[in-house]
Amino acid sequence: MKKLFLPSLLLLLTTLESCRVIGDIFKAGVYVGVIVVLVVVFLIFWLISKFRGN
Repeated sequence: MKKLFLPSLLLLLTTLESCRVIGDIFKAGVYVGVIVVLVVVFLIFWLISKFRGN
């Protein structure tokens, strides 16, 4: 029983850590994506206001 316990525990720990890392990457991606969208929307409004002469 102990021979099976240690490898399965190590596999479980490495799997959980990789899921945490991937989750953090996606969280950072969401924040960067929101910032990029806001900047693009701001640039579009700025360009429209420049072409209208305001």
